[in-house]
Amino acid sequence: MLLTVSLAWAVLQAGRFLLSPLLPTIIDDLQITEATAGIALAVFQGVYAITQYPGGEYSDRWTRATLIVPGLVLLVVGFATFGLAGGLAGFVVAAVVTGLGKGFFAIPSRALLSDLFVERRGRALGLYAAGTDLGGLLASGLAILALTYATWRTPFLPIAVVLGGLTVLYVLWSSEGYTVGSPKLDATGTVRRLLASPEQRRTLVAFGLFYFMVGGFINFFPTYLIESKGFDQQLASATFAVVFAVGIAIKPVAGGLSDRFRRESIAIVGLVVAAGALALLSFADARVFIYLSVVTLAVGYKMEFPLADAIIFDNAPDGDRGADLGAARAFFLGANAIGPAYVGIVATYLSYVAAFVGLAVTLVVAAGLLYWDTRNKSV
Repeated sequence: MLLTVSLAWAVLQAGRFLLSPLLPTIIDDLQITEATAGIALAVFQGVYAITQYPGGEYSDRWTRATLIVPGLVLLVVGFATFGLAGGLAGFVVAAVVTGLGKGFFAIPSRALLSDLFVERRGRALGLYAAGTDLGGLLASGLAILALTYATWRTPFLPIAVVLGGLTVLYVLWSSEGYTVGSPKLDATGTVRRLLASPEQRRTLVAFGLFYFMVGGFINFFPTYLIESKGFDQQLASATFAVVFAVGIAIKPVAGGLSDRFRRESIAIVGLVVAAGALALLSFADARVFIYLSVVTLAVGYKMEFPLADAIIFDNAPDGDRGADLGAARAFFLGANAIGPAYVGIVATYLSYVAAFVGLAVTLVVAAGLLYWDTRNKSV
């Protein structure tokens, strides 16, 4: 199950991250502005965010497989639509369907691993989260091939085909049954658990700010390099790949360390490192400093993903892990959905430098909130 869901996560993330290096070409082909593109990506993230909580709670009440399989099917349809449908309307429809499928898959698959790897939860979630970066590397390579030899739509079709194959493998290998029970959601109880203490509330806000930064950075980073740093599309895609190469290595390490030491302390270090690197990236013009800041930024912010999930799972009751993580990630990804709209609008009317400096500030605030919690716990 670790292999199957991690590979599926990597492939779907490859399809998702194809949108970033291809975004300048998509904007030109669809004849839209950067602000419109940012809003379209925010719609994708918004649908993904909304489905986090119901996907998680239904997987607790029913079975994990009951949500995972439909999620994979919707992802196949969504990526096929990216590859086949034309115009802005087709792009938005594909974004909505893909966001819905990703939402149904994301929480139940994480909850499944949490069920299977209790003592090594951080390491298992780190390996799963590294699928994001493997997908990003694949996306960077596919984007270069598409820009050189094909159209921006072409690489989405093989993504759909591979996900279809992984769906079949999951169905064959899963030992879970398929059960559909009551559609009632205990949203009040879930929110009450998540907001039970000031420390938990500050933790949610801190990681919400972190996800806001990620949404803005990851969607516009290649475009930022092209518009502000003078990179061509191929070099921007290759630099984009560096972020994911670092993530593949750092996420399992960070997850493993968090099984041995306090997760919040490791998260603070990562946020501070990422904030400094993002500030350097905003103002550096020399290529050596740009590359240095990109690597350092990746080390800092990629650490956060398995830590955020593991912290929520640690605080959740055994029978409500999916619901609690789903609700928390709905909030995180709601903030994440605002990120690309923020960068697109600020870049359109001010500059990319102003937008990225704002993202660095949010990381500093997030680190401060987590530090406040750890200081209070140690007193």
